[in-house]
Amino acid sequence: MATSLVPKLLSLMLLVSVALEVEPAEAAMTCGSVVSNLLPCMSYVSTGGPLPAACCSGVKTLYGEAQTSDDLQSVCKCIKSAVNGLSYSDENLDRAAGIPGKCGLSIPYKISPSTDCSK
Repeated sequence: MATSLVPKLLSLMLLVSVALEVEPAEAAMTCGSVVSNLLPCMSYVSTGGPLPAACCSGVKTLYGEAQTSDDLQSVCKCIKSAVNGLSYSDENLDRAAGIPGKCGLSIPYKISPSTDCSK
């Protein structure tokens, strides 16, 4: 069961990297919002194939919503909490890491489970 959740949770890791690129503004992020926006990415991270348009839409929506430092840290902590203690394949991680580029977003760092949420 945990193995089937891993690819879904790796999609959430993608959001950490996307969210960290956003300029500060007023907003409030919840884990529910993060999950809702990343849900369309789950099948891609899990099994590959074509990236659903809804995945890019969700990633871009989250990118626009995560505006403050608190938002960014909340997104990161939500993702880290979700993947804590689970195992995943390099292939799952590579797929998750490639989503921003496939969605037309540029991020200057690698998506990783070791992302530091305090930065």
